[in-house]
Amino acid sequence: MRKGPSFPVTVLAAAGLLALVSCQNQERARNRFERWVDQQVAPAEARDKALYLPAGGEAGAKPALAVDMAGVQRPANPGVFTQIFHLPPVEQNNTGTCWSFGTTSLLESELRRLGRPVVKLSELYTVYWEYVEKARRYIREKGESALAEGSEPNSALARMKTYGIVRASDYSGLPAGQTKHDHSRLFQDFRAYLETCRAKQDWDEARALAAVRAILDRHLGRPPERINVDGRSLSPQDYLAQVLGLDPDDYVCFISFMYLPFYAKGEYRVPDNWWHSADYYNLPLHEFYLAILRALRRGFTVVLAADFSEPGNRGEVNTAIVPTFDIPAAFIDQPARELRFVNKTTTDDHVVHAVGYKEAEKGLSWFLVKDSWETAYRGPHKGYFFYRDDYVRLKILMFMVHRDAVKEYLGKFPPEQ
Repeated sequence: MRKGPSFPVTVLAAAGLLALVSCQNQERARNRFERWVDQQVAPAEARDKALYLPAGGEAGAKPALAVDMAGVQRPANPGVFTQIFHLPPVEQNNTGTCWSFGTTSLLESELRRLGRPVVKLSELYTVYWEYVEKARRYIREKGESALAEGSEPNSALARMKTYGIVRASDYSGLPAGQTKHDHSRLFQDFRAYLETCRAKQDWDEARALAAVRAILDRHLGRPPERINVDGRSLSPQDYLAQVLGLDPDDYVCFISFMYLPFYAKGEYRVPDNWWHSADYYNLPLHEFYLAILRALRRGFTVVLAADFSEPGNRGEVNTAIVPTFDIPAAFIDQPARELRFVNKTTTDDHVVHAVGYKEAEKGLSWFLVKDSWETAYRGPHKGYFFYRDDYVRLKILMFMVHRDAVKEYLGKFPPEQ
């Protein structure tokens, strides 16, 4: 009698067959999953491609991850946008003062909207007094207050409310013979002096502010106490209120974060909010985005706080998008935005001025942004960026606008006591 296969061999053969069937099933499952991803996330031809480019577009610089813009359909030039009046872009050069450039640009546009004569205002006058107030807080807090060049637009307005404003022709903030702003040495001296006060535990406010002003005067020049306007001698405060007719209290700031209740006010938790202002209105993301768009539709310009250190932010083509390899546009929601803020892949880097929009019947809309930072001057449209709406929804952290542009949203907040 012929023997059949031994028991172990039979078991091994059966196991092998089962493994083969299992692998085939897994492969089919993988294929189904990949097809589902193609359908749900983005077809392969619609996915953005990544590449490495020299950082800052400079030859020899360390390569940085970027999106390949070759396949991205984008506006041809600023002329295709519905634009709101604004003065030409101005470079901030080697400074961290975008917050003043953006806010000043907004007020220049507001003069036209309000039917008043338009004038080029001084960004550096506000910067001077912001540095003074940073020093004052540092001394009062005994060294426990942030020292950096960055700030926020509502802080610029707070300086204007106290110190007024002047024309660019009254105060350039440029020492004699200098044609471009460079605050590298200024801030080095500013920080070194205040850190010396901390090391010595010297908290004499009057003495510290006098020394700080001497540093600022050396690097920026002494700001005027009075200016001549049409034959009248006016203080900067009188010029703001009586001639320009601008009220800093007319402008409001919005954020969209889950760490605060919606339709409540609270602190914007970023380092550049160095004075811990809690005067920010918190809206859900869809209303936050619509408030920006509707303000522009109504003829109001808007200041935006943006994250611009992103693979999708390309100065060489004046364009900012969210690539699909970050997150597909359809998946951008409140938690996705919050995650990037919490894990610091979205940071408060920069302030810009939104001055136009281009809506699409189908697909994604675009925003025209006036930008003072150097990246906006690398491409063909000097001083401008085109922000796609996915970038606005994911990477714009705060906006500021005249309160009349957002009445329906302010009405959702409890009355202020």
